[in-house]
Amino acid sequence: MANNRIDRISAEYHRAMAEALRTVKDPRVSGMTSVTRCEVTGDLRYAKVYISVLGGDEKEALRGLKSAAGYLRHAVGEKLQLRASPEPVFHMDDSIRYGAQILEKLHEIEGKQGE
Repeated sequence: MANNRIDRISAEYHRAMAEALRTVKDPRVSGMTSVTRCEVTGDLRYAKVYISVLGGDEKEALRGLKSAAGYLRHAVGEKLQLRASPEPVFHMDDSIRYGAQILEKLHEIEGKQGE
């Protein structure tokens, strides 16, 4: 039963973080930075926030997000209305790039089979 609660909080955290991310004014965090997944820990102290950056410098975006972590934590906390808002810990999500590489390889294989 507790796992369902954590899953619900993770989903709400994801929505609130994605919304709060749009209000960040740091130039390092471009408009193409998006939240792909959030995982809140069982004790609700931390949240792993996986982000994807398209068309920008990933390291700079990560630095910008880390500097805006306090603002984001406060903004998300107001939306979630929990006693204590989980502290965001940002990670890069390479799944989109990895999927594109696999798709490219599949197209290469299809091209070789057609010859």
